[in-house]
Amino acid sequence: MSVNRDIMRLYLVTDRSWLHGRTLESQVEEAILGGVTLVQLREKHTTGEELLALAQRVKKVTDRYNVPLIINDYVDIALQIDAAGVHLGQSDDDIRMVREKLGMNKIIGASAHNVEEALAAYAAGADYLGSGAAFGSSTKGDAGKISLETLTKVAKCVPIPVVAIGGIDENNAAALRGRNLAGIAVVSAVLAQPDVRKAAQMMRIQADEISK
Repeated sequence: MSVNRDIMRLYLVTDRSWLHGRTLESQVEEAILGGVTLVQLREKHTTGEELLALAQRVKKVTDRYNVPLIINDYVDIALQIDAAGVHLGQSDDDIRMVREKLGMNKIIGASAHNVEEALAAYAAGADYLGSGAAFGSSTKGDAGKISLETLTKVAKCVPIPVVAIGGIDENNAAALRGRNLAGIAVVSAVLAQPDVRKAAQMMRIQADEISK
């Protein structure tokens, strides 16, 4: 489906290692109130019933604010909770197979680390791309850093929205301006902060500048 670039502006990826006694639902709500436009539930160390229950709780929050919820990898859970779509890594299910399961009205995002992967994902039917790691990653140990030049090439080689991900915070986000990006994906820059809403507000200002 065609994805509005505006919903990609400030893309929150969850990580419960930053809860510090809070619930993920409360963190997601605070982040949305601070300006997050899309949420991806990515909890790599949770599977099965626990992940389904968590997805249901988070979706109640995102639905309340009319913010799309994307499920990382788990297509069946996305279907069960009627999520907005899924995000697939390079080692996850084939985009065309997932499209057959989800139908044309759901969003499929894909990770792309170079132009070749970006073009392949677009040809297979991806609706948007996440590209990085722009500045390395503190939350995903296997995420290889890519150059800003490569990130720019990825963003310019496909007509679908591209968001940068990987170690992005208020100190380095300005380097992403002018690269044809639809937005930025953040994790610790928002969720690891004492005031999640304020952190999201700060990152939203940066994201608005980047997406111009």
